[in-house]
Amino acid sequence: MRIFLDANVLFSAARADGVIRRLLSESQTRKHALVVGQLVVVEARRNLERKASSAAVVFLELLLQSIDSSDAVPRLVATDIDWLVEKDRHVLCAAIHMRCDVLMSGDFAHFGAGYGRTFDSVKILSPRMTAELLLPASTS
Repeated sequence: MRIFLDANVLFSAARADGVIRRLLSESQTRKHALVVGQLVVVEARRNLERKASSAAVVFLELLLQSIDSSDAVPRLVATDIDWLVEKDRHVLCAAIHMRCDVLMSGDFAHFGAGYGRTFDSVKILSPRMTAELLLPASTS
């Protein structure tokens, strides 16, 4: 599965060794591809430089080495995205352009209305929803 990461997911993973970082690591262990667009990387880097330690910026750079990325700035290709704030439409369009299965975003304010919905084959999920999909509880 190809999972496009929003800037807030990158920020959270780089800032602290917590649930998001472990989710990304486990996703890669299970052979899921993590994907980002350059505009998302720029936003995450800028926010880390303003709000986090230099170690977080270094971790982001290391993390990016194991993530598929694209410099392409996709045109708006998704249909029915008027609900999404204009400044975030590029994120969904990049996920579609890069043929992802999931767009993972922790931004409930902007992406929450799309959680669980699919747009041009990309399903928008919160980190929790992504974890439930990728890491189902084991049965004993």
